[in-house]
Amino acid sequence: MLFFAIVILMRYCGREFTGTDMDLIHTLIATGAHRQKLSRMFCEQVDWRKPDGGLKEMSCRVAFLRMHRDGLIVLPPPTKPANNHLKKPKKIVLSLPGITHVSTLTMEQVDKADSTLWNAYIDQYHYLGYTPLPGAQLRYIVKAEGAIIALLGFSAAAWKCAPRDAYIGWDAEMRKKNLHLVVNNARFLILVKVKNLASRILSMAAKRLAVDWQKRYGYEPVLLETFVEKDRFTGTCYKASNWTCVGETKGRGKLDVHHEHKIPIKSVWLIPLKKDGVRWLRSF
Repeated sequence: MLFFAIVILMRYCGREFTGTDMDLIHTLIATGAHRQKLSRMFCEQVDWRKPDGGLKEMSCRVAFLRMHRDGLIVLPPPTKPANNHLKKPKKIVLSLPGITHVSTLTMEQVDKADSTLWNAYIDQYHYLGYTPLPGAQLRYIVKAEGAIIALLGFSAAAWKCAPRDAYIGWDAEMRKKNLHLVVNNARFLILVKVKNLASRILSMAAKRLAVDWQKRYGYEPVLLETFVEKDRFTGTCYKASNWTCVGETKGRGKLDVHHEHKIPIKSVWLIPLKKDGVRWLRSF
């Protein structure tokens, strides 16, 4: 009797690609399809989908590009330059609001019309500058008396984070299944100095994010995470908003395969968006 096993060869963008997958990719490339069509065809044939049921075409494109750079496949030439990551936000004359007291706050989702403005503020005033947020995302602008006083960005969670993963208590398979239910607070910028403002804004965001995410992507996240650079910040506003510090990173980026520890140490903070959210992540 013959036994056949699917051997996992490598992981890209959170997906394990087998020998069968690689054979399919080579077959699709041989059809002469352009890069965008290749990713769509592959996702359709292997049923690689997002939680809302849509094809994971963007993740697939990134995976194929990394395979191409690693010498595993040869993609057809791009139909247009892949330089989106190099684009800088448009230069806009921005002014900081002269507000010293805040009573009523409004928080608005960033739509297409506001996107350029959000990007410009982050690029000019956030210490990390502007880079496109990864994966599923929501961005917000916070106003007081009609003036923009803060901006937030939420995006896909880190694939691995030892303190977070230990706190949740899930294994690799459960993390792979439920990671989309964790959302990262990737950007938080306050433009004025007002006591307790940061914690107020974080509390507002935590109360509405799950509902907004459900409307946009068709499912509700259950946990928020963020990384606070220790040399710059103490995380006081997160603590005041009932976030929990669960540990520190080791100063390694996702590309640090040689353990060179070249990026800043960050404290890892979490807050559940639903009751028993952490337990839920490792139970379903």
